[in-house]
Amino acid sequence: MNDFTMRLVLADNKRFDLFGPADITKETTDAIVNAANSSLLGGGGVDGAIHRAGGPAILEECKRIVAEIHNLPQGKAVLTSGGRLPTKYVVHTVGPVYFGKKSDAQVLASCYRESIRVADEHGIRTIAFPAISTGAFGYPLKEAALIAIPETLKCLATTTHLAHIRFAMFDQHSLRVYTNVAERLYKSGTIRPLQIERAPHEKEIDGRELEDEQNSR
Repeated sequence: MNDFTMRLVLADNKRFDLFGPADITKETTDAIVNAANSSLLGGGGVDGAIHRAGGPAILEECKRIVAEIHNLPQGKAVLTSGGRLPTKYVVHTVGPVYFGKKSDAQVLASCYRESIRVADEHGIRTIAFPAISTGAFGYPLKEAALIAIPETLKCLATTTHLAHIRFAMFDQHSLRVYTNVAERLYKSGTIRPLQIERAPHEKEIDGRELEDEQNSR
């Protein structure tokens, strides 16, 4: 889990990584997040890939959950085992279908907040997220990143057990959009990690370097 394209370092050695292109079903974090649908019965995209790779045990656990709660509302999250996946657990959350409404952003933020809460309550220390709702649900990448990154950092700063979050980006384009958004949020002061690191072949960024860069323009 030391492979990353960009790393944001927080207090207490908490870390938030952006990495890709990546297959979230191969992540070895304690848990991964599934961008599920409300039925919890599998689907396309990340959801289908996780169920295929994890095998029937995940689906059987989902069926038991659905029998109790009927369906999982948007923005909420539940936990199952990881089945045959390398990870121990899967946190299932339902993202918004994008319509350009204010509520879309609120639901997307809740997906990250609730997933982190569930993971932390179960003593999970490391977790990997996909870019929730940016596939078939149509959420534009930049708009999604502007919600996902600040919300994740805010939640990570308050966790008791969770110390390392990874965004496993599906392709190079998604990765570039999210890393660019992270840098802009940092430069604007919207997010305030102690440090931003780049992969070894890329330049490390800290507050002093950014100030010097801006003053030279």
